[in-house]
Amino acid sequence: MQAKAKVKLSRSLGIALTPKAAKYMERRPYPPGQHGRGRKKESDYKNQLVEKQRLRAQYNISERQLRNAYAEAVRRSGKTGENLVSLLESRLDAFVLRAGFARTIYQARQFVNHGHFTVNGRKVDIASYRLKAGDFIQVRKKSRETTPFQLAAAGAWAGETTPAYIESHLEGLIARFLSVPERKQIPVICDEQLVVEYYSK
Repeated sequence: MQAKAKVKLSRSLGIALTPKAAKYMERRPYPPGQHGRGRKKESDYKNQLVEKQRLRAQYNISERQLRNAYAEAVRRSGKTGENLVSLLESRLDAFVLRAGFARTIYQARQFVNHGHFTVNGRKVDIASYRLKAGDFIQVRKKSRETTPFQLAAAGAWAGETTPAYIESHLEGLIARFLSVPERKQIPVICDEQLVVEYYSK
């Protein structure tokens, strides 16, 4: 997805998907299009659809991937919406972003797909790979000298705080997935109950 498209999607969903989009939205805090500043009457369905799209966009996943994750969340005990977000947050690409190894979820997926990471010493190049508590994730030796990972090691992409379910050692380009996170720990902007309502019809 091109930078302009990401900014437009960010504005329409009301969430910044990239640092560039965040800067743009500070200047223009309203949806795109000539009617962006007008007031709209929102239906329940529209609200549910938007929340579903927001969740999809923040993890950069397809509709099919989200539906599959929802189906698994339903099968698990506990609240389906919270299960859904926890499952998505356990993806390798989401971990790469949260640990500070990538600047955006788009870059995180690209890094994983290009084979830059190992999980418990084994190369994994599947972005949707689901991590388990205690897994160690490391940048591969031959990738560490590249500019993106030199920047990551210097803390260029680290958030203000690392989520409690991740132990990250950026200088060594290694991190650990401590536990499957609870919903309240996950920095995702979404009313997941509306997503559940969307899919449960």
